[in-house]
Amino acid sequence: MMNENEPGDTEPGRANQQIAELGRDLIRVLHVEDDPNCREAIADELSAHGFVVRGFADAISLANALATDAKADIILLDWDLPGISGIELLVELRKFGVALPVVFLTGYAFKAQENLAFEAGAVDFIDKVRGVEILARRLRRLLKAPKPAAVPSASIVCEMLLLNPNVGRAYWNDRDVGLTLGEYNIVHLLATNAGRWVSYRAIYDRIHYEGFIGGSGEDGYRTNVRGTIRHIRKKFLQCDETFAEIENFVGLGYRWATGVG
Repeated sequence: MMNENEPGDTEPGRANQQIAELGRDLIRVLHVEDDPNCREAIADELSAHGFVVRGFADAISLANALATDAKADIILLDWDLPGISGIELLVELRKFGVALPVVFLTGYAFKAQENLAFEAGAVDFIDKVRGVEILARRLRRLLKAPKPAAVPSASIVCEMLLLNPNVGRAYWNDRDVGLTLGEYNIVHLLATNAGRWVSYRAIYDRIHYEGFIGGSGEDGYRTNVRGTIRHIRKKFLQCDETFAEIENFVGLGYRWATGVG
């Protein structure tokens, strides 16, 4: 329910109390949704599935909470928010170093929005009509998925490529390539396996999580991977028109052509 004294934030005290009473294993969700009825209904239903939900009416309210001590495991965003849209909010969160996984829960069930969400670094995109039970299953599966091996805090250099894991930025010949978080994760995967072929499935799992199903047909994920690699190559080519480090083996996958220095 909404707190009349803080119109953008749904009773943080209630969420904190739930955590204290039920333990630390609960999945903590920060949910941004401008429709108060929808926000309250989702919070109540997710709570019944064992989640702790703290709701916000807009991007500013979420930003203020994150700037203080909002503890969370995942951020749930609506697409159409007042002031700053959900996709713009995701871009800003990544720009300022907020690395929490972000899932879109929206009525905009269009392929263009879904692709844009993934390109910006979202880990899932769920249509509201699927219902909260499906949402709860997807969130649990996402957070229980094996995490990629921890990367060193020092930057990784691969010829003219410099990767900074602390901020998720890639530089080519000292120029920021401007990768999204998802694109950065792919480049990191390829560069740290330089010279070895990485399968389409492994690349797709790095974007989302192991076992995620997307695209049309059993191998539809290949189309998504090819599209994402095209975006990555284009960004590198804008930095260097001779860029040719990402190689493709049709039917197998991709590799980074040179080794790590």
